[in-house]
Amino acid sequence: MHFEALLHANFKLLDDAVEDWSTMVKNLDALAKEARTGMKASASKAVWAGANATVSNEFIGKTVGEFEDAHTQAKSIYDILRDTAGELRMYHGNLTTAIQNAGTRDISVTASGKGSFTVRAKPDAKDPKPTDGDVTGVRDQIQKIVDGASESDDTATRVLKLLVNQTSMGFSDATYSDRDSAAAAVKEADELAKLAQKDPKDLSVEEFDRLNAGFKKYANDELFSEQFATKVGPQKILEFWTGINDPARGNYELGHERLDQFDDLQRNLGLSLAHATQSDSTAMYEWKSKMIDLGDKPLYGDRGGPMGFQVMSNLMRTGDYDDRFMEDYGTKLMATERKLTGDGEHRNMAWQHLGMDPWLNRIGEDSGSDPLTGYLKGLSNSPDAATSFFNEEYTPKDGDKAAASNFKYLFEDREWPQESDMHGDDLNTGRNNLALALEAGTTGHPAGELPTADTPAHTADQAGLMRDLVNSISEDPNRLKDHDYMSDSIGQIGSEYLPDIHRAMADGPTVGDGDKSGWNLLYPNDGADAKLDHSAVSRFLVTASQNPEGYSALSVGEKAYTANLMDYHLNPDLPDDQRYPHDAKDTITSLSRKSGEFSGLLAQGRQEAVLGPANEKDGDFDYAVSQKKNVISGIVGTGVGIGTSFIASPVVGAAAGGAAGTVTSVVMEAFFKDDSGQYRSEAGHDIATRWETIKDTTTNVNYAAATEAAKAHRAGYSDQIDTWVSEGTATGFNDANTDIHAMAKDLDTEIPD
Repeated sequence: MHFEALLHANFKLLDDAVEDWSTMVKNLDALAKEARTGMKASASKAVWAGANATVSNEFIGKTVGEFEDAHTQAKSIYDILRDTAGELRMYHGNLTTAIQNAGTRDISVTASGKGSFTVRAKPDAKDPKPTDGDVTGVRDQIQKIVDGASESDDTATRVLKLLVNQTSMGFSDATYSDRDSAAAAVKEADELAKLAQKDPKDLSVEEFDRLNAGFKKYANDELFSEQFATKVGPQKILEFWTGINDPARGNYELGHERLDQFDDLQRNLGLSLAHATQSDSTAMYEWKSKMIDLGDKPLYGDRGGPMGFQVMSNLMRTGDYDDRFMEDYGTKLMATERKLTGDGEHRNMAWQHLGMDPWLNRIGEDSGSDPLTGYLKGLSNSPDAATSFFNEEYTPKDGDKAAASNFKYLFEDREWPQESDMHGDDLNTGRNNLALALEAGTTGHPAGELPTADTPAHTADQAGLMRDLVNSISEDPNRLKDHDYMSDSIGQIGSEYLPDIHRAMADGPTVGDGDKSGWNLLYPNDGADAKLDHSAVSRFLVTASQNPEGYSALSVGEKAYTANLMDYHLNPDLPDDQRYPHDAKDTITSLSRKSGEFSGLLAQGRQEAVLGPANEKDGDFDYAVSQKKNVISGIVGTGVGIGTSFIASPVVGAAAGGAAGTVTSVVMEAFFKDDSGQYRSEAGHDIATRWETIKDTTTNVNYAAATEAAKAHRAGYSDQIDTWVSEGTATGFNDANTDIHAMAKDLDTEIPD
């Protein structure tokens, strides 16, 4: 901003631009609301089937998101322009006033060309004439005003360009309420980048603290994240994190004074880099490509050091990295793993932590030397990338070997580097993160979260990965039993594929006639069907339920699912094309039967865990089940496999619209209350007693579900429900017993007496 431009500024064009953007914001806000309450709401209420369930519905969700992002970006641009216009108008006024005040003191201020100005005493100045100090004071005042206007103008230009360049297509969701906040973020990124580019051994404690505080404050700021990442560059970021943690190259003072804060720095730096990768700018595209290129190379070239993958993967443990970046990174990471193991012929010793290696991970106990451990944790936050990664196939150079997916290699074949804690006990962080990544890749949402109404239906790729997982565990149950700490994720996965599992178990004729086609209506599924095998599902359920967390996820999920189904199918207003083609008796009996079979298989798994080598305690299973009460709303919200087209019915006498008053929530609350302490005695329960007790619990829950649903829909057959439920549940447990004996025969094992 030059002196003359500010002095003679005409703000009409800028004011017009601000007004235009104000109108744009209002219009986009209206469109976003219309899309959200109209298009999205209609799509959510619709019954989707086939490709529409996964393609059209998801497309509508993304389209609504684009409307909202467009409004967000327009609002940020408007706020920055409005703020800048106000500041420039203020500087213009200050400049005009300063020149007028100088004139009253016989000091002239004139333009001197090329944006500069001249300040001097007027030739005809009256006594006392202005001194050199007076002239210098006016010059400094004018320069300060021009500099302020220039900073406002320049930073506004810079942040607007950065904001618009965040995405090559579509709109950015970066939010800034004024120019100052956006400019401050960019300025802080520049200053922290200078610190991160220093040799880590020269970093002071005060500079470390500033970096840590800055990353924490701006961890979720898009402009800060991109500016910092691109200013520092991939190589220097890797050197920064390694240097801080490497005792051979490191900083004694930091290690002594701030070691307990290294985990915070890792978390916040990882979050910043994750946000940076979401940018589609040319600079970030080059950054991502360079980071992947550095992955298989020693950090210090001929002087050695850890590979780039070993460093960067540890910074992926937090945040949601760009899917395409994660996929490309994973492809080269696995190619490097295959190369270092001779296509899986031997352990990867290059990624085995040795005594003097730097401790690259400060979140948790593992050393971070195995890059797959950190990368898989990153995948657990990026569901789409996880699905793509696990389904990706690798063809070995040896022509005698068949192509194998990343899932098969990691879940079945890989020899994982050994890790131990400070007590010498084995650490299993890598495999545990594998389970978390599988949870994200199969369910479509980040691991550790529950599905919501906005979670898209399962895609064919997700369902295919689920099928591979079930078949792998079925083929060799020890793949899970030997690593049962993975069972919490595996159980959660199973609880989100209940329609697919029940369809697999329904491989015989429906109750009432020999027509099997009704099963798909009894267990509706708006996503891609995993097409599971009955025997494989049986072994999967028995195996996953031998761990308390796996058992609780499956058991509680099944009970909520059955209650939802009772509510759904007993609704007389259900459209004919969604209705199970049988009467209430057959519907209730069929639902109770498959619930009984499912619960019987879980009972077998629980018994094997308590009585077998695992030596689990019954009380541990009860405690795990009781903890699910804390997330009951999420469990009930999983619906019946048809997304939000299912609206839970309020129980008779309950206020409409309250989740606590729905059929399923009332049933589940009663279950948690009645089930409390049922197995707390660790002695005196033989197998038969355990089996019967679990069968009675299942019968009671099914009866409560059918009864509450019948009352909610004012059905006239309530006095017959007890018989239908008891018959169906008992038959289901008999089916489970048949499954168990067939399983024992297939696996050549004995069933405990």
